[in-house]
Amino acid sequence: MPRKGMRTLNWFSPKHSTSDTNSPSTSQFNSPARFAFSPSRPSFSEAVIDRTIEMAEPMITKWDPDTTTFAKVTSLFYENRGEAKDFIKFVNNLQKAMHFHASENSRSDKLVRAQSLMQIAMKRLQKEFYQILSINRAHLDPESISTVSSRASRSTRSSTSEFDVEDDDDRAAIAGESISEVEDFSSVIMADLRLIAECMISSGYTKECLQIYKVIRKSIIDEAIYRLGVEKLSSSQVHKMHWKVVDLKIKEWLNAVDVAMKTLFDGERILCDRVFASNDAIRESCFTEISKDGAMILFSFPEIVAKNSKKSPEKVFRLLDMYTSIVQHWPEIETIFSFDSESVIRSQALTSLVKLGESIRMALAEFETALQKESSKTTVAGGGIHPLTIDAMNYIVLLADYSSVLSTILAESPPPAKDSLPDSYFGIADSDESPAPAISLRFAWLILILLCKLDGKAKHYKDVSLAYLFLANNLRYVVVKVRSSNLKFLLGEKWISKQEAQIKQFALNYERLGWSHVIESLPQEPNASMAPQQVKEIFKRFNSSFEQAHRKQSVCVVPNGKLRDDLKVSIASKILPVYREFYNKYRDAIIKERHSNHVIRFSPEDLGHYLSDLFFGPVESGSLSSVESSPSRTISSPFR
Repeated sequence: MPRKGMRTLNWFSPKHSTSDTNSPSTSQFNSPARFAFSPSRPSFSEAVIDRTIEMAEPMITKWDPDTTTFAKVTSLFYENRGEAKDFIKFVNNLQKAMHFHASENSRSDKLVRAQSLMQIAMKRLQKEFYQILSINRAHLDPESISTVSSRASRSTRSSTSEFDVEDDDDRAAIAGESISEVEDFSSVIMADLRLIAECMISSGYTKECLQIYKVIRKSIIDEAIYRLGVEKLSSSQVHKMHWKVVDLKIKEWLNAVDVAMKTLFDGERILCDRVFASNDAIRESCFTEISKDGAMILFSFPEIVAKNSKKSPEKVFRLLDMYTSIVQHWPEIETIFSFDSESVIRSQALTSLVKLGESIRMALAEFETALQKESSKTTVAGGGIHPLTIDAMNYIVLLADYSSVLSTILAESPPPAKDSLPDSYFGIADSDESPAPAISLRFAWLILILLCKLDGKAKHYKDVSLAYLFLANNLRYVVVKVRSSNLKFLLGEKWISKQEAQIKQFALNYERLGWSHVIESLPQEPNASMAPQQVKEIFKRFNSSFEQAHRKQSVCVVPNGKLRDDLKVSIASKILPVYREFYNKYRDAIIKERHSNHVIRFSPEDLGHYLSDLFFGPVESGSLSSVESSPSRTISSPFR
């Protein structure tokens, strides 16, 4: 293996065929006499630096921005990328030759000349670095970089030795020789930036290189954060804001954090990793300085909102949205801001999670307390759906959409004891249907509180049958909401079946109390032989009972179509068949007598029409379908 000094020659001598043994260059450097140093002949290091200066000077002076207009207005990398790569190679060779020569003669005039050329070259590269970063902002925007780059590229590191020929060839390939025309232009630009950065850093111009990079790229991040609608706010500013303004800013933040983590910071981290791939310390300090301010503004906003917004139940959903967003982006947060110097960013994101969790727990506790303290004695006309049922269930249904994060947020708060939930009400505690028994118990508990409140409100109805209809209506509303939402998976089919059985019982109680006197007015054996007077008495008694029941029940409301049909079918099945048999048997005999119309007031068809018109309530009550519509994401208050 050749010695290090012999390998060094390959950097500074022109490439010649190994078969050209008569080449002056070859014979000069390979002659044994070349190593016999004497006062009359230049030293080996002098010959190296002489040769390097001779090769580098024409290229460097050509692109001196202070000597010619052409060099001042023209970009080296845009004019001729091949020549640009040669420029970088000559500068790298010059730097290595200077180091090699300085070890023998630190005060040589040749070093002064080489240093002058190096300053010219660095001035050129600073200009190129600035131009590429400035002009190509569109090609270096984080979205483009995120698209054309992969995270795996970040792990690629260059292990460079001081005089490694093969690595130099690799760099040339990265700069563009191996990039086909169909590949994205952004990759070419990043490769050029890396070439310049590595050349400047290895030449001792790290500060100048990083200053240009940081100023330009930090301005891009700061501007992007601002354009996304995120601004630096103090606690007092947020505290004084109306909730509608805060709500709008939260919506903007939710969009901003998604874009920032998937595109902005991700793309910027990839760019920084690619440009400064050969130096981990520089990559870390550079990306941290560029991203820290913007990331801290982004991730401090949720904490400020959590601390300064009133813990009202209707605001909990925005807090949950922010909590969910941070949780979903946590893998990206840990990956993108993985450096030790960026621990403050990760810490801020975690602090926001903690503060949001505290506020969410407080808001949910307020909701439960408000539900327990609700004590209005107003009744709903016709036994319809109570506003408390609508508001509470809409709220609980929306909460169920966040059951996963709520399981985490409420993990430290003990759920209600199973003993507090009666077996007749809740039967899934030991079922495999519930993915998270603790959170299922919490939702079951909230609904139980609501149903207990409804039981109390039913007692304010003077008509007991209407009270049972009220309970059937409201429990049906609850079950429909559960079955059509995530509550179905949290509470399970067993819970739903128990409530549907209870609805049937409430409906039967309503029928028994509201229609039993009508049913009892009919004979048990409608085909039995009866005296004419007895027949007339039965007709009159039925007429009176039915008119009274219909008049009383015609104000009843059953919003749910299935429950409404089930009730009508059930009532009709107990009245119409018996009445029809009785009517068909004695109708002809009665209509022959005078005033028969006072005796037979209803035909079976008439009764069917009257019964079919039940449970729609008064005409002025309006549409019934609205109470079963999907809940709005904006809830002004959980209770009216």
